[in-house]
Amino acid sequence: MAIKTILVSQPKPEGKKSPYFDLAEKYGLKIDFRSFIHVDGIGAQEFRAQKIDLAAHTAVILTSKTAVDHFFRIAEEMRFEVPDSMKYFCISEAVAYYLQKYVAYRKRKIFFGKQTIVDLVDVLKKHKKETFLLPCTDRLRDNIPLTLESNNLKFTKAVLYRTVASDLSDLEDVYYDMLVFYSPGGIESLLKNFPNFKQNDTVIAAFGPTTANAIVKNNLRLDLHAPQPNAPSMTGAIELFVKEKS
Repeated sequence: MAIKTILVSQPKPEGKKSPYFDLAEKYGLKIDFRSFIHVDGIGAQEFRAQKIDLAAHTAVILTSKTAVDHFFRIAEEMRFEVPDSMKYFCISEAVAYYLQKYVAYRKRKIFFGKQTIVDLVDVLKKHKKETFLLPCTDRLRDNIPLTLESNNLKFTKAVLYRTVASDLSDLEDVYYDMLVFYSPGGIESLLKNFPNFKQNDTVIAAFGPTTANAIVKNNLRLDLHAPQPNAPSMTGAIELFVKEKS
């Protein structure tokens, strides 16, 4: 079956440049974007129940821009003035630069890796004496705390926000040739919103092994999986699939 309509379970890319826009134009596709999940911050009362003393920590490990936002939000709600001496260890340069929203970047001790927690380990190990706070979601991937533990780093996991299913009821009678997922949470949201979902001829695409596993575990058919050796990106894998089916 030829692919003509695609729904990507993520927010629409900002700006005018995106491989998805190029793909749509090149093959005459209708590509829509819709976030299947969203983030809810936990309140001060629920945070207090975790019995975490923010003042006891000398450094923060930030794995996303969302983690940055919620760390400073909860600090404000707890009336905790983040000291100028606080060190920030960011998973990527983009997250590090995002800190400018809250702190004077050049006046703070900010470190960053390339893209994963493993990339950041060498920098963290040089600061082993620090007591790290790890602001995170309730669905934190195991590899992050396990990596910190295996390198004997002293850290506290602080759940500051939740990943929850978005309301997709307006899509009930809308059909797409392909659904694209980037996280297990997206699959959970699909089935929560549409418990009687029947895949039939709908192509389901997944990025990453955990997303692919979630599709299979929920008895859905995994038609397209990225990254692939010949297509490291999701859009590259979709393009190969569209060409094959056209």
